[in-house]
Amino acid sequence: MVVPWKAVGVLALALAAFGSAWQFQDWRYGRQLAEQAKLHGETLNQLAKAGADAQKLEQDKRLALEQRLAASEQTHYRKLNDAQRDQDRLRDRLATADLRLSVLIDADSAGSCDVPKAAGAGGVDHAAVRARLDPAHAQRIIAITDTGDRGLIALQACQDYVRNLQH
Repeated sequence: MVVPWKAVGVLALALAAFGSAWQFQDWRYGRQLAEQAKLHGETLNQLAKAGADAQKLEQDKRLALEQRLAASEQTHYRKLNDAQRDQDRLRDRLATADLRLSVLIDADSAGSCDVPKAAGAGGVDHAAVRARLDPAHAQRIIAITDTGDRGLIALQACQDYVRNLQH
């Protein structure tokens, strides 16, 4: 049998060319995969950075809210203490007879319960008839106004709290 060496040479050359082309294709495919992996990594890094930025922004918002709420709480606590101090001072003045509460009464029904007017240049009620309240009743009235003041201060604190949460 005669071996055609030319045909074997051409076949060997063809196989070498095919292997080389295959290797080139494999190298190109590897480069594309590496590029895709690089792009994927960059995308993941950008997403992680965006997530970290969003988290930082939310933390900053939360810190600002906590600071506003703390300032608001201090303000309302101070108002509550001031109101309590004023009420205590008023109670003490009532208890020591330094201050007496009186009410305006209708001049027609006043009869003989007129309270003498304090000496002074002017008054707000222009000679209206006044009756002095019993000290125990005056203390109860002060207690009621104290409760009302505390309620109004608490309501204002709640309203400020809600306003702070909405911002």
